[in-house]
Amino acid sequence: MQNFIFISPNFPTNYWQFCRELKNNGLNVLGIGDQPYEELKPELKVSLNEYYKVNSLENYDEVYRAVAFFTFKYGRIDWLESNNEYWLERDAALRTDFHITSGFQTSDMPRIKYKSKMKEYYQKAGIATARYHMVDDLAGCKAFVAQVGYPVVVKPDNGVGASDTHRLSSDKELEEFLAYKEKEHPDVAYIMEEFVRAEVNSYDAIIDAHGNPIFEAGNVSPVSIMDIVNNDDNSIYYIIKDLPEDTRAAGRAAVKSFGVKSRFVHFEFFRMTEDQASMGKKGQIVALEVNMRPCGGFTPDMIDFARSTNVYKIWADMIAFGGTDMPVGEHYYCAFVGRRDGKSFVYSHEQLMQKYQDNMRMVDRIPEALSGAMGNQMYVATFSTRDEMEKFYSDVLAVTDATNAKVQAELTKVLALGEPETI
Repeated sequence: MQNFIFISPNFPTNYWQFCRELKNNGLNVLGIGDQPYEELKPELKVSLNEYYKVNSLENYDEVYRAVAFFTFKYGRIDWLESNNEYWLERDAALRTDFHITSGFQTSDMPRIKYKSKMKEYYQKAGIATARYHMVDDLAGCKAFVAQVGYPVVVKPDNGVGASDTHRLSSDKELEEFLAYKEKEHPDVAYIMEEFVRAEVNSYDAIIDAHGNPIFEAGNVSPVSIMDIVNNDDNSIYYIIKDLPEDTRAAGRAAVKSFGVKSRFVHFEFFRMTEDQASMGKKGQIVALEVNMRPCGGFTPDMIDFARSTNVYKIWADMIAFGGTDMPVGEHYYCAFVGRRDGKSFVYSHEQLMQKYQDNMRMVDRIPEALSGAMGNQMYVATFSTRDEMEKFYSDVLAVTDATNAKVQAELTKVLALGEPETI
């Protein structure tokens, strides 16, 4: 029997489904987390063979002792994963220390965690990247801006999601950022990139032990996570009904370049919304960043709804058997909306539920830890056509005040961009 350690199986709250499918496939599923056992979801409890509570997952010694305990009790550990961006480096360190060879090691971390290092591997895959500069002093940054022009984007070179990401549009904002960095994060390395006018398209795939995809999908984010976080906006994105051929090709090329095996991945690309001389034409794919884990939040469930399948099982089948016979059914658009509390919406929750009761697949409050990037109240719905989905977005985000109406008009303009050819 294979032993699988799942780090933080209780968060995100839907990740118990990974554990369930592993256990259904005959694996010994061992959880390590900081939530008391009695507070775990009942579904998670029955999906684990044993759970080890630590006081803090941030404390490496505690987590190390937990892995050592499971190793002593159950023997060799075959797999160790969290499927969570925040713990990727911790996962790699534990694998390295316990000689668990089924996943990335500490030596692999630079190319998959540092945005500046990713660019080399994207370029090897033949995918364009934005020009960049490692933030140093005012003179160095201004010299870079002189090459690419404002605005520029700055963010931690090793960061999670869009946290601490800034768009700078003037020398004054640059100076303010450098003062902020010096005061708040003097030891953090930041990367500065030219601004790409684009929407974000993703390649979401489950890759087998030979580096081949056994399942592929993708999502589109018409509004950037950076803007959602910084402007306290509503959040929208959707699983595209059929994966565009250029996204598929770029994703597969990146999988080979980065040496991905036995993983669920979420690779982000820009699809340019206008020509930019340094990168190419409108519609072209440009690299953004790789994420060696599933797309965040409830996206795995959305992929299930969009493909009439079960990606938790597909992933667990890959782990247990190297492949899967899980069928993929009819394709749909699957739309996510995260409405922000405090905004004046035209349609109430009850009205939306009545109008879209046949389309709704998930309706819930968003956990506080995810609300910065995803809003406060989520609606997930499926549609057969893009027109139906756009009507849904228009209704859910319709607002009564002029300021928000301006934002809504901009969103409508973005959605009108359409989509590329698919196969």
